[in-house]
Amino acid sequence: MDLIIKIIFLVVFFAVMIGIGIMTRKKANSVEGFVLGGRNAGPWLTAFGYGTSYFSAVVFIGYAGQFGWKYGVASTWIGIGNAVIGSLLAWIVLGRRTRVMTKHLNSKTMPDFFGKRFDSKALRVAAALISFIFLIPYTSSVYNGLSRLFNMAFNIDYKVCIIVMAALTCVYVILGGYMATVVNDLVQGIIMLFGITAVIVSVLNNNGGFLGALTTLSQTESDLPVTAGMQGAFVSFFGPDPINLLGVIILTSLGTWGLPQMVGKFYAIKDEKSVKAGTIISTIFAFIVAGGCYFLGGFARLYEGNPAIYKEDGTVMYDSIIPTMLENLPTILVGVVIVLVLSASMSTLSSLVLTSSSTVTLDLIEQVKPENKNADKKKKEKTQLITMRVLLVFFIVVSVLLSLNPPTFIAQLMGYSWGALAGAFLAPFLWGLYWKKTTKLSVWVCFIFGVGFTVANMFLKFIASPINAGAVTMVAGLIIVPLVSLITPKLSQAKVDGIFSCYDEKVTVEKKYSLPEEAPADEK
Repeated sequence: MDLIIKIIFLVVFFAVMIGIGIMTRKKANSVEGFVLGGRNAGPWLTAFGYGTSYFSAVVFIGYAGQFGWKYGVASTWIGIGNAVIGSLLAWIVLGRRTRVMTKHLNSKTMPDFFGKRFDSKALRVAAALISFIFLIPYTSSVYNGLSRLFNMAFNIDYKVCIIVMAALTCVYVILGGYMATVVNDLVQGIIMLFGITAVIVSVLNNNGGFLGALTTLSQTESDLPVTAGMQGAFVSFFGPDPINLLGVIILTSLGTWGLPQMVGKFYAIKDEKSVKAGTIISTIFAFIVAGGCYFLGGFARLYEGNPAIYKEDGTVMYDSIIPTMLENLPTILVGVVIVLVLSASMSTLSSLVLTSSSTVTLDLIEQVKPENKNADKKKKEKTQLITMRVLLVFFIVVSVLLSLNPPTFIAQLMGYSWGALAGAFLAPFLWGLYWKKTTKLSVWVCFIFGVGFTVANMFLKFIASPINAGAVTMVAGLIIVPLVSLITPKLSQAKVDGIFSCYDEKVTVEKKYSLPEEAPADEK
């Protein structure tokens, strides 16, 4: 009976996903419709699309378990950082300006932005190659996060589950493109909000309630050298290792500013009201989901006596911690958790493969093949749509194959992927939106540094943690771009002024959305 309940949850979930794909298929008949939904996504769709693309099984299964084990309840700071830096500030700093400039430049992807903002076809192709190479390992990490959970719930090989998940995701994204993705994200996001809340309450109840669990955790001795075995480290304000905790916060929070699948959500914002509402909705979503995941993971050490989380040599399997915490939950709640993790994974997966296929089609294939000025525009667009759909299938197949033999734990894949992508893209994108004097050469230097530093560290290990290495590349990029720009040739002033003119255009706004400036009383 328990198995039947779990299967019913899955069948209903998958049926809703496919149904949404069928209903939104008319929105995907053009390139802009397939990639950006016609730039007509309202606040709820955009905000939930941003949030669900942000948090996947990588966070719930991989990061929550690993960092909860290492930092205790202080790992909640990661979720708070994700909400404040990765969501609130990202929307405030990037949201409106990204929507305005990308619409002005008619750019549909991040590589497209770099090509048009810095007048360089080569930059566009290079950015597309970086996206193509480093989005795939991140996609694989999304699958890997499901393995322990499905073994716990169904006692079957997770390979069957990821193949089914990949196939169904492929179907609804091919049918409806961007709109199918964000509408599904809304449904999946609601599931995530209720699911994580129910799981936290149940797990704490199984461990004597909040105060009981916290008391037990405070009596746990740390095996980390930075604390010398002191008690109470895992319930302290900054945890047993605040320096490395800061590195995780920077990577997982600031990193979103440079990820193509995240920034792309701002391209599709409908209007000013959507920006303001989306900022609030996205931040609240991140506080609940990310804060909840890491808070739950903070109690991981309560299960350190359970043999299910250890390998034969005694090392901890971080990806097994959260599934072990969920083993004794009621069957219905386990079904909710399964749908929760599937929701988180499928929403991220759909965003990643849509970004990959559109980037390779528009920014790589279309840029390197000979230009035919006499080609029929409708026929060309139809060919591009077919190419994107074929590549979408290709990316899903490749990521599935890679996920069958992944690295030891999820954080490795995500750390390298985020480090390279955000290290290369974050600084040039941010400075390119705000500073007219950003130069083409500074973007090249940042691309080379971000990718080169990440790849070199993979082999040489001069920074032991790929998480900290990723944080270093992002922060360094923010310094490299302005320094190099000061000593390298500038773009044509007329061209740059033309690009930034979009910010100076006058618009008429109703008073309910913007208060007018009143003259001082003595001037009336």
